[in-house]
Amino acid sequence: MDKMDVVESLGQMQLLRPAWIKAALAANDRLKLYLTLLQAAEAHAERPDAPPLELAREFAAAQVAAAWLNELPAGACREGRRLHLPEFLRLAALLHDDLRVMARPLADGGDPLLLGRVESWCGWLDALADDSLDADQLRALTSGRRGGEDSFHLLVMDLHKALNHLAAELTDERIDGAHVWQLDEADRPRVAAFMRGLNRTRALKLDHPGLDTAATRDGGRLLLQNDIGTNDAHVLVIQVEALAVSLTYSDLHARRFAFFQTMLAELGAAWSAPDTRVSAGLNAGEAYQVGTATFACADEQALQQVLEGIGARIVFLIDWNRARKRLLPFVSKAAAVAILGEAARREVGHMGWLAAGGEQLIYGAMQGLGEDCFHIGDRLDQVMGAAQAEEFLLEVLALASQGMRQRQALPLIADETRLLLVRHMRRRRDEFDLLTGHAAYCHAIAEALRDALAHGWQSDRKAAARLAERAKQWERQADLLVMHSRTRAERHPRWEPFTRLIEGADDVADALEEAAFLLSLIADDHHHGWQGAVQRVMQQLADAVLEAMQDHVKALAIACTLGEESSGEDHDEFVAALWRVVNAERQCDNLLREARRALAGNVGDAATLVLATDFAEALERASDKLLATGYGLRKLAFSRVGVGS
Repeated sequence: MDKMDVVESLGQMQLLRPAWIKAALAANDRLKLYLTLLQAAEAHAERPDAPPLELAREFAAAQVAAAWLNELPAGACREGRRLHLPEFLRLAALLHDDLRVMARPLADGGDPLLLGRVESWCGWLDALADDSLDADQLRALTSGRRGGEDSFHLLVMDLHKALNHLAAELTDERIDGAHVWQLDEADRPRVAAFMRGLNRTRALKLDHPGLDTAATRDGGRLLLQNDIGTNDAHVLVIQVEALAVSLTYSDLHARRFAFFQTMLAELGAAWSAPDTRVSAGLNAGEAYQVGTATFACADEQALQQVLEGIGARIVFLIDWNRARKRLLPFVSKAAAVAILGEAARREVGHMGWLAAGGEQLIYGAMQGLGEDCFHIGDRLDQVMGAAQAEEFLLEVLALASQGMRQRQALPLIADETRLLLVRHMRRRRDEFDLLTGHAAYCHAIAEALRDALAHGWQSDRKAAARLAERAKQWERQADLLVMHSRTRAERHPRWEPFTRLIEGADDVADALEEAAFLLSLIADDHHHGWQGAVQRVMQQLADAVLEAMQDHVKALAIACTLGEESSGEDHDEFVAALWRVVNAERQCDNLLREARRALAGNVGDAATLVLATDFAEALERASDKLLATGYGLRKLAFSRVGVGS
């Protein structure tokens, strides 16, 4: 006679409930496995050539080791509307018995309607006559759709909920908020570790229901179950045995499932498969996902760290999909997930932001800045740049989380959000990003021309042709930036001075690309007399243009950071770089004259003379346009620091 028999013989039936609940929860795991097998059998009958589902982890989690069950899906076949299953009546008996086991803890004082459904389904199973099911019978067993007829699957889920409530009421013993019973002493610090993580972030959910935890021992393993929220298919169960942790997680939303996988990967989780299994039957007939993560821990300290890490991350699953959708008007889908991931890592979460108004909080801040910054339909990442928009939204999530936990007034949180957006908009550099991007293409052409002359490409037809083609591609990319700036200027007046500046800079790109094209013509057997003084002065001219271009790039880099609080050293270096551009333009004027003199004295071929002169003039014209662009940059930068030009 074991302890349960002794307790029963003494008439203390209430003391049996913890053991019955453990048995019922184990039966729940087995019933879910059996229903999965039925779905797998149906899938095999429909597509016999498809690879079978790998259910080894599910068998292990349910602690079922029966070869005939593992082979059941492969033996399924369809004949008309009937699905033939080998030894199905044997499986039906298991369904019947485990349903009784699940219902046993609820027999005394349980919901009469729920217990009546148990009796009805037990009778239904007893009435089955052979090893086959028609479509209606299969649907009656496996469907998870609510709002229609009852199903065996729905009954199992409802019994599971009732068991969770019963377990919570069963004992007054708690460990840091977790309902516990029949634990070993070694289990207690493990439960405490899990609850330490859970309680560290629990406040982030505000008053949303969820996160109740129950823990018990089942043979050689500790079981932890957390009530994430209120959804049927959103379940998390942890098993701890020796130094191994196994976590089973199910979710209606594939994106949230992937998000949780990523969060647990930071703790060293190994998931059951790269692509989680999808089974129909929940979420109004839509698919849900189930997966198992395992953690191999080196010692007790590592195991407790894993449990604490899991506990701390659960709160970020609550209303995750709603938060993701509400971020989409402002950033891309990938960025929305990244923001929620970083908010979880920073342990600020998203529930405070949702409670404070969510997207309306952002819209209000954008509207407050006026049409000079935002128009209807603008996305934050399009106006601010992707990185700046993501950082702003992260700060808003943190601001709202703290504000809601401190019970600040919503108008105060809205005002702080607006001020935060103002600060971010003042730090923006996206206008200069286009200018610096354009300057990079110009610099690439100028550098390529300098190198081409240094390597004698004026007499290398193939090399010069390749250079001309590359220069044309760079010039086209620069043109695209100009068009992008014009488009923005049409929507936002603040872009107009930047657009005028980049339009002027585009003349530099045109002149340099023209020089590259002319060099390709010169290399096509029009380089007679191009040596000595001609080669030397052309090289000096290309060097001077490149140096001016480098100083322009440096001036742009400094201009990005100039503002009312920038240092005097920044101002001095900015002015010095612009003056070097001025001096370079004067130097190029003189070098152009020297080039003409050298060409007149050394080149007798008319084509060479014309093309070489045009080449030198194109380089000098690039320095002229660069000087004009520098003056425009000077005016723009001085206006940003509050001085006249």
